[in-house]
Parts: sequence; C-alpha cells; structure tokens
Amino acid sequence: MKTILQKTTSFVLSVLLICFILPVRADASFEIPGTCRVQTDTGAARTVKTLDYSYDHNTYLSLRDMAMVLKDTEKPFSLEITKSTVSLNPGDAYSPVGVENTLWEDTENPDISLRRNECRVNGQKAYYYTLIMKLPSGHYDCFMMAADLAMILDVDLEVPETGVLQINTREPFCISPDVLEQSGYFYGVNGVLVGDVTTGEIFYQFQSDRAYPIASTSKLMTCLLTMDALSAGQLSSDGLVAVSQAAELLSASDDGVIDLEAGQQIPVRELLLGALLPSSNECALCLAEAVAGSEEAFVERMNQKAQELGLSQAIFFNSHGLPAYTEEPVPAKRQNRMSARDMFRLVSYLLKVYPQITDITSLKSATLSTLEEEVRNTNPLLYNLPGVTGLKTGTTNKAGACLVTSLRVDDGVSEHDLAVIVLGTEDSIERGRVSGLLARYALRAFYEGVGEPETGDSAQTPGNLPVHAEAAVNRILGTAGKH
Repeated sequence: MKTILQKTTSFVLSVLLICFILPVRADASFEIPGTCRVQTDTGAARTVKTLDYSYDHNTYLSLRDMAMVLKDTEKPFSLEITKSTVSLNPGDAYSPVGVENTLWEDTENPDISLRRNECRVNGQKAYYYTLIMKLPSGHYDCFMMAADLAMILDVDLEVPETGVLQINTREPFCISPDVLEQSGYFYGVNGVLVGDVTTGEIFYQFQSDRAYPIASTSKLMTCLLTMDALSAGQLSSDGLVAVSQAAELLSASDDGVIDLEAGQQIPVRELLLGALLPSSNECALCLAEAVAGSEEAFVERMNQKAQELGLSQAIFFNSHGLPAYTEEPVPAKRQNRMSARDMFRLVSYLLKVYPQITDITSLKSATLSTLEEEVRNTNPLLYNLPGVTGLKTGTTNKAGACLVTSLRVDDGVSEHDLAVIVLGTEDSIERGRVSGLLARYALRAFYEGVGEPETGDSAQTPGNLPVHAEAAVNRILGTAGKH
C-alpha cells in the first residue's frame, strides 16, 4: 500500500485551536472579534476578520475576506449570503461588495448565534455551523471554521508562524489522526475508530476498547434484531404493529420524537424509518415489543446477540438508548454501553448480513404515510460528504454526542463499506466536525493506504487481522485493488 503523505499532518489541530493571532478582546462572553493574516502559495496575503465563538481560538473566518484572498488562485469561489443561507460555488469568480479585508468597525461583541445554517455548495444543499451577521454596509457576511472551508475547497492548510494561516491551493486536504492525537485533539472524545468493515482493517483507533454510553446508536442493535425477525418471517415489512400504552407514554415524554397513540397500527417499515432517521425512541420501543413481546424480553435478546457477535464491552438496558432507571427504592440510572471496537464489529455484521439497511439510513428524509408525517435524517455528514450511507446519531448528557458513519467506496475490484465511529463528543458541532475529518481520512486511507502509526493506540494488533480464509482472501483482493 502507498503511504499517506505525512507533511500536512499537524496543521488541522493548529487551524482548529491556535492558528490565529490573539483577537481584539472585548468584555464579552460570546463572539470575540479579531483578525488573522492569511496567505496563499501564489503569494497573495490579506488580513481576514475572525470571530472567536465563546472561547479564544475557537475561530471562524470571514468568507468574504477569504474569497478575496483566493480570488486569483486555483481555488476561487463565489458567494451569495442572505440572513440565513449561504451559496458557495468553488471555481467561480468572486464579485467584491466593498467590505472585504477591512478591519472591524466596532470591536463590541456582535452577539450573533452559531447556527447550523443551510449552505448550497455548487447548488447542492449542505449544512455547516456558521455565524451570519449583517455588516454596517447592509451586506451579510458568513464566518466559517477554516477546516470546514478547506474541506469544501479541498485545499491544504498549515501554520508557518504565529498568527499566519497558509493556504496551499495545489495540495489536497489531508490529515493524520496520529498527529491530532499527539496534540490532544481527541482528548474531548470518549472513543474513536476508523476502518474498513468489509475487510476488518483498522485505519485508526483511540480508546477503542473502553466502554462508554452510546445513546441512540443503540438503535443499530434494535434494527439488527428487527432485520433478523424479518429475515426469519416472524415479521413482514408491511405488517402492522399496534402502538402500546408504554410507547404512547414515551412519545408524550420530553424524549418523544413522533406523536403516537395507543392502538394505532403502524407498518414495520415506517417504524424502522422513524427509529433510524429522526431517531424516534417510541418507534424503537414499538419494534422491540413487536419482535419479542415486551421490551424486557427484547433487551435479553440484545445482550444475547452482543455475546454471539463477540461484543465483549456491550451491555443493553433498553431498545432506544435513553437513560434507564431501576425499580429500587433508590433507583440507579443506567445507560446502554459499548466500546468503539464493539460498535465497529456490530456495524460490520449489520452491513454484511443486511446491506439493504443503507437504503433507509442513506435517505435524507422520508414520509411516514400512516402518520402523515415527514421525517429528516439526523446524520450531518449525509448532507455534506458524497458516499455517506448512514448510519446513526445518538445524544444523551452522559453519552455526549455520538455518530456512527458508513461510507460506500469502490477500489476497482469490489465495493467496500468504511465506518467512522465517534463516541462522546461535547456537542453536535464537534460530533460532526470530528466525524467529517475522520471520514475524509478514511477515504484517503482506503485509496492510498496507511503508514505505520507513530504512537497512540492506533497501532494494528493481531486481533485486527482476518481469522478465517474468506476474510483473508477478501483482504488480499482489497489490498491488490488499491495497488
């Protein structure tokens, strides 16, 4: 296998954390205005306005200023910005509006909100966390993370000196998780694993053998057992499931997602859509009761299946991943737990045995006809990265924000499924950003190969190697295809 270029490894953490000049400070606790110097490999250099959101160095750059920096390079882009949307077209010429690369007119806290705004990239809808503000001129500007813009434009970033951001327009976006780990980038994450579930090859892992709460990513096991029941003929896709009183109560709670009423008859197909796309807890409960008669019996099957699959760190208390209380006088609060490695094994089995599940998880939205309700997929990467086919988000206070991502790739010999497991980030913003970085690393690792890891727990172990003939043959064929 070819070795991934290592020369661009350290820039991402620097860009995300400390690449900008200390901003002009104001006595504010939200957005802090500042500036940094941005230069390109063509020699162009300009001052770019920045906003640090809540913390120093949590920095977002002015897209209008960046458009001027890149205007005469190989990576120009045009911009149209309204109060709530951004249209960005890589390759098109930018038309200045006269506010670019000027200093802040007012260093007071702008007091705008970081939102997941709609961005159209080459006409395709995507979503990024950005800050959109109205300038004194009446024009709107949008502030975006440097790493997000670099991934959109596919350019390399580095920090040659303090307060300077270098954009290399002739080099593709590239990261090294090992270097990010050494710099502490994953210290705010519970567990991470990136690999090829088709061959079992692990590209990178961090704290992958430690069990953590997994929130609604638990629904992947619920989905697996439902698919087993469908395969065995116990259930049918169009078969109707009666909503129980327990499901109605869950629907009416603070954790309810879809309004359900006891006695309603809902097809299994729609319950799967509800559980996997908007992460409906009540739909997951309905499936559990349909498969096993009660959630208690279903949980027994979940734990039994985990043992069968060798998920040594997995334990389940319910079908949906919400906190579960015991019935003791002093109740204990428990949550489903699993390690990133166990989740990788679960995803590997699910995608090999029931690859059709991605027909659901790759949908951005769907209509639940019985309920006359339109639901949307909660997976952020599905909107921003081609090839993403799923799989599941999850969030609780204890679990943090989790995301299990699958990507479909083709090495010229056969199709493969890659998986990016990210457990326990601080919030949905970091969940999407960490997963996005690692998904792009997964693609590069698959097509170009991975070198020997320097340090950390990303080193390959004998447990990652194929243990039977079919897996060994698949691994050899996959490696040959990459060459």
